[in-house]
Amino acid sequence: MIGPYQLPNQVILAPMAGVTDRPFRQLCRRLGAGWVVGEMVTADPSLWHTRKSKLRMDHQGEPGPRVVQIAGGDAHMLANAARLNAELGAQVIDINMGCPAKKVCNKTAGSALMRDEALVADILDAVVKAVDIPVTLKIRTGWSAEANNGLRIAKLAESAGIQALAVHGRHREQRYTGWAEYDTIAEIKSHLSIPVIANGDIDSPEKAQQVLSYTAADALMIGRSAQGNPWIFEQITHFLTHGELLAAPSLEQRQRVLNEHIQALHGFYGETMGVRIARKHLGWYLNEDPRFSEQQNRLLKQQFNALTTPESQIDWINDAMTQDASLRLLAKGSHAA
Repeated sequence: MIGPYQLPNQVILAPMAGVTDRPFRQLCRRLGAGWVVGEMVTADPSLWHTRKSKLRMDHQGEPGPRVVQIAGGDAHMLANAARLNAELGAQVIDINMGCPAKKVCNKTAGSALMRDEALVADILDAVVKAVDIPVTLKIRTGWSAEANNGLRIAKLAESAGIQALAVHGRHREQRYTGWAEYDTIAEIKSHLSIPVIANGDIDSPEKAQQVLSYTAADALMIGRSAQGNPWIFEQITHFLTHGELLAAPSLEQRQRVLNEHIQALHGFYGETMGVRIARKHLGWYLNEDPRFSEQQNRLLKQQFNALTTPESQIDWINDAMTQDASLRLLAKGSHAA
């Protein structure tokens, strides 16, 4: 339970700027994610008029609960942002204290907040008091290996009335390098009564089970491992429930899902922006496709990136996702090179 909401399973889509837009959230939910979190939104409402912010705040047609993540470094501004988002239809507010990006941390937001525990306490107290909907928090283990204060932040969160805590098993200085550690997550879980969600390097059903067993976490949060592989949610849930692995998606399944996803991007962003954003998603799908070598993968990405219309992208996908056609595309690209 997170507030009044019962999660249907233990697998959650992590918020990722530039990735977890409405089309991707809807796709992951359809393929088994029990809870999805929107892209990080600045707490400064004066910036909400931009196209990027408007798209990030678009939850039209999504089933609840609608989870909006806010980021900033000022307690009053974050509280106001939470209140305004609740008025706009957010059903859960998530506070970002985990983002390691330099442009976020330089504004004393994201994981940079973990260096100032007094400010963290002020922010948590202000946001929780500002709204009558659940407030959750995402953190890292600390700012650095020498400043591993995740447990102290977690205790502040529970005391302030935070309803669930997601912990990425890296400190900020690691960013996304090295390996996630789960000792800190396990320690935090052992001291808290609110739900604790483990995050970091969970890339397979087997790893999911290992992390749940080791940390005793209540749920798992999947980020980069879902890029190009939205099937990971149903795969993990099936393994946790039945103890057996699902078969990998067939070529037909991959084609159908990729087709639906790219068309949803075109519809959501419009022709020009949709075509551009589709390129990175196609690249992630190809990275997860076992049929192609690294060189073939690179060649196929080059072909797709040269396409400039939604129609040409869809036609290419309908070719590439069949075995014979993909081989023809590769042969064509090799001759052109």
